[in-house]
Amino acid sequence: MTTTLERHMVTIGGLRVGHGPAVVIGGRVSLRPHRGQVDAREALGERATLVEPYSAADLPAIAALADAVVVGATWTRDIPLVRAAAGLGLPVVVERRPSASVEEWVGLAGYCAAEGNDQVVLCEGGRLDLGVLRAARAASGRPVLADVSRDPGLAAAAVAAGADGLVVAGPAGTGGSGAAGRAEEAADMRAAEEAVTLVGALLRPESPATLAECREAIDRVDAALATLLERRAALAGVVQRLKPVGGFAGRDLARERALVARMAARAPQLGEERLASVMNAVIEAGLHLAEERARS
Repeated sequence: MTTTLERHMVTIGGLRVGHGPAVVIGGRVSLRPHRGQVDAREALGERATLVEPYSAADLPAIAALADAVVVGATWTRDIPLVRAAAGLGLPVVVERRPSASVEEWVGLAGYCAAEGNDQVVLCEGGRLDLGVLRAARAASGRPVLADVSRDPGLAAAAVAAGADGLVVAGPAGTGGSGAAGRAEEAADMRAAEEAVTLVGALLRPESPATLAECREAIDRVDAALATLLERRAALAGVVQRLKPVGGFAGRDLARERALVARMAARAPQLGEERLASVMNAVIEAGLHLAEERARS
């Protein structure tokens, strides 16, 4: 009998999906464009993370060269192929057919489990329906990925909706090639990694079990904190330009005390006294920055 952690976590290419921080997975490759006219090993060339077969003939190559097999949205009704893919013993990423309900999507994962493979991850792609993504995770208890290859701008929203990971297709998966394709992939990966770091640190609870995991979690929180502090400093500079009396002489101590009280309600373990010293340092840093910019 599997444990709760095992039911909610699947390892793909060394990445733990469904436990701890959200992850970014690159290199989704589909063999469907080749339509069986090119040998799967030749088409893949080297090891890939996620691979979608065109037919059952591609499965031996996928078993040898992929970290996970993709049950693509276009062939989710091909139950024999779904079962054959699950029979490889690799983690299975089950995409949702655009018109499929949550029940159908989760049920398809059940076919994979029926083959003795419970390493199943759900994946929402195409035109992302983030509400469906959230509902599927809650209904199934399985990890859920969001494929943001078509619109990397949705990465942050997907993490906020509860995605356990983001899929970013490489040039082989999107049809791109050459330096331009690699540059585009690198930019998409950076956007996804920023979403995982910043949004994940704010909204995704973590329970690190080791010192290394704890330090990684702290790094993510610190990255989010630095981003927010930079934004706050910029807004403080705008306030200084709008106030009749700016700089240190224009500080509103009553407003600052009220600010600290509101923050203490969100962070009761820190309390007003500790937060007051922290916010005083933040406010003074912003004022110093505003004065430096005014003189330049």
